[in-house]
Amino acid sequence: MVPGLRAHWHEHLDQIPADQWDELVSAADGGTPFLRMGLLRAMVGSGSACAETGWQPQFLTLEDEAGRIQAACPLFLKSHSYGEYVFDWAWADAHDRALARHGERYYPKLLGAVPFSPIPGPRLLVQPGLPDELQSQVRRQLLRAMVERCHREGWSSAHVLFLPEAEAKLARQSGWLVRQGVQFHWQNRAPAPFVDFEDFLASLQRDKRKKIQQERRKVREAGVSFEVLSGGHITEADWAFFTRCYAQTYHERGQQPYLTPAFWRMASQALPENWVLFIASQGDERVASALLACDPVHKVAYGRYWGALKDISCLHFEACYYQPLAWCIAHGIQRFEGGAQGEHKLTRGLLPVSTRSVHWLRHEGLRHAVADFLDRETMGVDQYATQLDARSPFKPGDQDT
Repeated sequence: MVPGLRAHWHEHLDQIPADQWDELVSAADGGTPFLRMGLLRAMVGSGSACAETGWQPQFLTLEDEAGRIQAACPLFLKSHSYGEYVFDWAWADAHDRALARHGERYYPKLLGAVPFSPIPGPRLLVQPGLPDELQSQVRRQLLRAMVERCHREGWSSAHVLFLPEAEAKLARQSGWLVRQGVQFHWQNRAPAPFVDFEDFLASLQRDKRKKIQQERRKVREAGVSFEVLSGGHITEADWAFFTRCYAQTYHERGQQPYLTPAFWRMASQALPENWVLFIASQGDERVASALLACDPVHKVAYGRYWGALKDISCLHFEACYYQPLAWCIAHGIQRFEGGAQGEHKLTRGLLPVSTRSVHWLRHEGLRHAVADFLDRETMGVDQYATQLDARSPFKPGDQDT
């Protein structure tokens, strides 16, 4: 326990000074726009991630005697496991089959995450001015506060998703279980970045290059062109069109969108300079759109949201990968994250990277069973990652370094 720091829990995000929270995010290695208070408040205030949708805010801060935030973690009390991208439904089922008759339920559970998006990044936020060892102690104190709250409230478990390796290591040392996963990210070439999209294509193996060229040709032959808008150049009408496209992707699967129209209005106002919108038109008709969030400081772009009003062959690949990659190259972006899963991304130049989540389970028997499962799962994930590495789409010696 670090002397002088006291844990505070917040069900209402307006209780947290946004400038102090964002100071932690900005200073963190890998801090993303999705962790900034403006976007988190948009998720809650828009009715997207709130108690009514099973995402009750329970944000944790550690404050010094002067009331200034020295550490924090975005946390929610979850009544389900939707919108997380780390799947624990089987754990919930096993827990309740064994314990429900004794009055214990898996839900609610405590979750540290960015709602509805599998974005890797820091979760245990700490003031950067502290010495390294003291930062580690403070992060352990955040983890301890989560466990103590679960014991006090009788919650089954605590989970922190898509956190960095160093934070996962601290959690493991504190008795948490670590789970591995795989995502696909594009990295700009180093030390000599790609000059343009054609330069990137030239670095790929011939069959991969031809496949991309064929897919792009189909989109051009369908008469589709693209408009790229960013920051303040995205109008309310543009946002409304994007929101319509985004909702369409869910409605086609018989689902309701996670993020409400109010979220997109609030997000566009909270972080106006962090969005890049690609709008596809067929003739004079707008037919699809894709949205990137961009971190211009760390030179990272996040591909997350898209939708189409017409079914056009290969349009998804053009809107979600080729147009964004061309934009990233032109703007000196170092990394483009393509979202969850999707082995098809490998052939398009996005390479596998490891992700991690950490889990604390109150019931000892379930904890041992999950630990055994994760040992087996980790072996399988490692083998999968090795197989993916052997299937690199890049020419030998031309892969980014």
